[in-house]
Amino acid sequence: MNDDQLLRYSRHILLDEIGVEGQQRMLDAHVLVIGAGGLGSPAALYLGSAGIGQLTICDHDKVDATNLQRQVAHSLTSIGQNKALSIKDRLAQINPDCQVHTITQRVAGDTLLELVARTDVVLDCSDNFDTRHAINQACALYRKPLVSGAAVRFDGQISVFDLRRLDAPCYHCLFPDTGDANDGPCALFGVFAPLVGIIGSMQAAEALKLLIPAGDTLVGRLLLLDGLTMKWREMRFKQDPACPVCHPAVS
Repeated sequence: MNDDQLLRYSRHILLDEIGVEGQQRMLDAHVLVIGAGGLGSPAALYLGSAGIGQLTICDHDKVDATNLQRQVAHSLTSIGQNKALSIKDRLAQINPDCQVHTITQRVAGDTLLELVARTDVVLDCSDNFDTRHAINQACALYRKPLVSGAAVRFDGQISVFDLRRLDAPCYHCLFPDTGDANDGPCALFGVFAPLVGIIGSMQAAEALKLLIPAGDTLVGRLLLLDGLTMKWREMRFKQDPACPVCHPAVS
């Protein structure tokens, strides 16, 4: 780190759990953020400002006026602009040292696999069930830690799936892709504006902890937030020995 970086990140460096070594790991890291909306906005801003060296942000959607109620990385001048490019512009004002790469189409198939393979941590900030499972499969294939968040109405949730640990469950262990399980768009159900900020910021925190590394991450734990009562619940879960993603040979 140069003198400017030592000054910029001094409040991190003062923390015994981070120090110079932990901050340098952040500067050397490459994080993939899939989704640049309500969750991706605070997550990307905190990751970039905290000193992540490279961010790849993926979103095919464009900013519209209804997004501004909660997607804090965007502004009136962003309307009509691709969301990933909008966040890149915002991060350039906050921390120009952060290299931001943008993917402005929906990521799937080989493109998704290639993106996951060359990053250190993946944040799922998407808003649909199929994308979540595709991201989980790619992370499982390459043993990349995945930080998954979701928020709709007044309900939020977050967990970490880190298959570098042999006993760790994956997203499919918790939410199988069979049956009627699904999520819905905010356009149909609505979402409480600060809720996505809470969950997205926690996703950034979990990603940083994985990279430093520091503390205990949410592996095997699902945190559920009721935004109306501001009460948290924690649900513990284990790896499914018959999971087709974790144990494809067994399945």
